[in-house]
Amino acid sequence: MHLKNLSKIRKEKGFTQESLARKAEISFHTLVKIESGGIENPRIETVVKLAKALGIGLDDLIEK
Repeated sequence: MHLKNLSKIRKEKGFTQESLARKAEISFHTLVKIESGGIENPRIETVVKLAKALGIGLDDLIEK
């Protein structure tokens, strides 16, 4: 599951990488790796946390 839109959505919502990582309760390094493509298939728990922190649905994050 690719989160191609994560960086774009994060910026649109006004989050820095650090602030989103804190709000989603994931590590900063994990977020950076996901956004850069270093983690191509993040755990579903991580995706759920990111979507919740951004106030969006899972479908908005997942590249189809």
